[in-house]
Amino acid sequence: MRINDVKPQKGSKKRKKRVARGISAGQGASAGLGMRGQKSRSGSGTRPGFEGGQQPLYRRLPKLKGFPIVNQKIYTTINVEKLASLPPNTEVTLTSLKAAGILTAAKGSLKILGNGELSIPLNVKAAAFTGTARSKIEAAGGSCEVL
Repeated sequence: MRINDVKPQKGSKKRKKRVARGISAGQGASAGLGMRGQKSRSGSGTRPGFEGGQQPLYRRLPKLKGFPIVNQKIYTTINVEKLASLPPNTEVTLTSLKAAGILTAAKGSLKILGNGELSIPLNVKAAAFTGTARSKIEAAGGSCEVL
């Protein structure tokens, strides 16, 4: 076999459809583009993103600042290291932390974060815990309860 013997398989090559070459050719007159209108004219039509004069989507969306979070959860956060000053086996809630003077103001429900070390057992009741905070409290012998 030589390179001049190589041919495409029979039926794999099709002739290009010759449009707009008279009505006997099958695709004459309008060349399969319909009657009138912008999409039947010569040229590329409209640019990508064009919506017929309506303000396009890429210009309707807000820029730079991102989208506002709908129904955003607001937490009062505190790290585990701040709880280390409490006496052992204390029940830790948002009100008890305010009474102890560790928190001054509460913006929302309490969330415990995992920064720092904890060596005393505490019974913590909060709306949310991070994974490291939960593991550190339970490793010290305390308990975590989600409200």
